Amino acid sequence: MSERTYTVAGTARQNGIVKTRFANDFYNRIKILNKAGCEDIKLVELPEPMSKLHALQYIKNLPEFQDQDSAMSIDIKLDEKIAIAKKNAYKQVSSKVAVFS
Repeated sequence: MSERTYTVAGTARQNGIVKTRFANDFYNRIKILNKAGCEDIKLVELPEPMSKLHALQYIKNLPEFQDQDSAMSIDIKLDEKIAIAKKNAYKQVSSKVAVFS
């Protein structure tokens, strides 16, 4: 199964909480976020389709995401995605190891 990719990534504040957001259509995503009551919407087009992990690594260093709330939201989601990637890598390696008695 291939990992889903996105062409848009960023953050948005909803009910006082900043969350990371991903999409494949910039304008429709902004429209949906506005309709949901989000504020402080910061989305960027990615240079190529990326997984959530790679998109987070890319936007982490962009100037528009250096404020404390956006940076913290990105760091939290990035840590989560790295942990999942490590867990999946371990599963793949451990499934290939045979135990001999």
